[in-house]
Amino acid sequence: MATKRKTKRTTKSRTTASRAKSRSRKKMPLLSPEAKGEIFGVVLAVLAVLLIFADFNFGGTLVIGLFHDLKVVFGNAALVLPIIFAVLAWRLFQPAKYQVRAWHYLALAVFMAAFSGLWQLSVDPANGMVLAKAGEGGGMLGYSIANMMLPVINKAASIIVLLALMLISLIVASGIKLSELFGGLGSIFKREPKDEVLTVNDATAIGVVPELKVNDNSGAPVLPIRGTIGGAAEPMPKPVMKEEAKEALTTGVDVDWKKPEMTLLSQASSKADAGDVKANAAIIKSTLDSFNIAVQMGEVNVGPTVTQYTFTPPSGVKLNKITTLDTNLALSLAAHPIRIEAPIPGKSAVGVEIPNKSIATVRLRSVLETPEWKKEDGPLTFVLGRDVSGIPMFTDLAKMPHMLIAGATGSGKSAMINSFLTSLLFRNSPNDLKLILVDPKRVELGLYNGIPHLLAEVINDPEKAISALKWAVAEMERRYKLLADVGNRNIIEYNKAHPDDRLPYIVVVIDEMADLMIVAAKDVETLIVRLAQMARAIGIHLVLATQRPSVDVITGVIKANVPARLAFSVASQIDSRTILDQMGAEKLLGKGDMLFASPEMMKPRRIQGAFLEESEVKAVTDFLREQTPTDFAYNDDVLAQKVNIGGRSSGGGGGGDGEIDDDLFAEAADAVIRAGKASTSMLQRRLRVGYARAARLIDLLEEQGVVGPADGARPRDVLVSSIDQVRGAGGPSSVEEMRPAEPYDD
Repeated sequence: MATKRKTKRTTKSRTTASRAKSRSRKKMPLLSPEAKGEIFGVVLAVLAVLLIFADFNFGGTLVIGLFHDLKVVFGNAALVLPIIFAVLAWRLFQPAKYQVRAWHYLALAVFMAAFSGLWQLSVDPANGMVLAKAGEGGGMLGYSIANMMLPVINKAASIIVLLALMLISLIVASGIKLSELFGGLGSIFKREPKDEVLTVNDATAIGVVPELKVNDNSGAPVLPIRGTIGGAAEPMPKPVMKEEAKEALTTGVDVDWKKPEMTLLSQASSKADAGDVKANAAIIKSTLDSFNIAVQMGEVNVGPTVTQYTFTPPSGVKLNKITTLDTNLALSLAAHPIRIEAPIPGKSAVGVEIPNKSIATVRLRSVLETPEWKKEDGPLTFVLGRDVSGIPMFTDLAKMPHMLIAGATGSGKSAMINSFLTSLLFRNSPNDLKLILVDPKRVELGLYNGIPHLLAEVINDPEKAISALKWAVAEMERRYKLLADVGNRNIIEYNKAHPDDRLPYIVVVIDEMADLMIVAAKDVETLIVRLAQMARAIGIHLVLATQRPSVDVITGVIKANVPARLAFSVASQIDSRTILDQMGAEKLLGKGDMLFASPEMMKPRRIQGAFLEESEVKAVTDFLREQTPTDFAYNDDVLAQKVNIGGRSSGGGGGGDGEIDDDLFAEAADAVIRAGKASTSMLQRRLRVGYARAARLIDLLEEQGVVGPADGARPRDVLVSSIDQVRGAGGPSSVEEMRPAEPYDD
């Protein structure tokens, strides 16, 4: 009995498996949608050529007869059919760039019908039937349309109605604006952006489900964008590299400066492969259906790195119920990692972002060549890359006004910095922009040495970096004093009022902030925060990058004053929260895939960063160095500020004891001398500091011979009775002299 049951179960399972296999075989398409589209395109191209031959009585009896039949149907309107077929074929040969849908064919059919009717209205009504049968006028179709309209409305009104139908059909087929409609039939199926969503052609060509709109912008070389290359070429400075100590850095007008040529950048491009878009959309829908979430699939945006599938969830379904299904969707789609954006900003839809099978390289040149970039006039506008819809993205550093870049090693930070710097160099002369580049890693920014935009050579040493930051703070204060003297509110007003004595923008780029924080965290944080809080109005901006997104590097004070963030791929959700204050960066794919957040955005936006090869950067910097005047010199003051790190004093002169690097040391010494005993807890109470700083002060007091060594849990002995004795041991003569030099003295 058991054997029979086992046999039945085995037979049943085999039958089920065979049915599943047969169903899977049935689902396997014989030809891919791309292949179907190309085949149909070949057919249309052949028809276009044959109809042109037939119009000149070439091609044989069959071809001439076919053309005659078309003329009987459409009349003289059939003469435009070869053009329409050729345009359709051209679009079908580029399925990843253009889309041709069922409604495009329907719109063209309406166009042909209206055109035939319009042509028929131009002939004598008395001979209308005779001419139509002979293939003249509007043919039989035009004759029928004219006969239906003339009894209802007069001839003039009929012409207006038919012209309107032709116009509407072209708008439906193209989606372009009326102002662009007559730009040529070559753009008839190209979608223009609507509300910042770029709609380009479908990679799946003919036969795709009607409700699935695919927007593929991953490889288009020229796309609409928001931004600009600066207008007139800016001149080259007479570099004012040695300033008076208390005068703000000003420049004149560059009359001979030539901006870099676009040919210096590579034009090579690659195309993204999104895979079977239709199948992926069906899997997403069926997976959500299995969890009782019936969604309506929307458009599909094919971007450089990921493809975004949008859908509208039913009312009453909580979005967190959908977002928690990311692992289930990843399993069903056999794709990892996927990211769910719920909701998509500005839309009542949810987006599922799936990695492309192959990633498109976003070239900087493809963005710089767009008309919209050239319209933007912000001197600090720079390229970011392309978003998940393929829309080129850029932003203005002056509006941020500072930016934090963070991500794991190899995620694309240095490439982003190169793209950022090159964008600025393409639109600013040395008199409009000055750079301070800090590269503790010593390998990333060396290519920029020698360009006339630099205030100092690329800085590799932490002490020199702190000196540069101190100079920037002093320059900020000098500029504010200058603006107060002349009565201007900001750098823009000042430069308009003083075109011959302008203040250049100053951008400070630190490629690895963690290295500086390790050496002198307190000094670096203090200087960065001071600049971040005050420097916006006078044109000094910070770009901070780190591959160690931890709270000891990206401190809370720095985050509060640097609101714009660029997060590249990170290892954990904790790192993502440190950068963006939310999760998401841990699901990025690397190689320039990033999330951009700014004060103007409600949610971070996913972008594939623009890429520059080292040879391109070298070509641009060589071009700039060729224009450097012979008397060019760096500003020596930038690296000559007083710096005190770890007991070593450097810079322009001393000031206080070199071994004291805590500004509370004097108060701590005075407190323990008065109390007659020393302990960490006592300093915490007296000075109102945390444990770590109080313990550090105790160590400093021991090093200076003020207190004795630790003796278990007992307070330390105080070895001196007055500040004078501290001076005799190498300290200053008074509490005021014991204080270290102020960090902003110059």
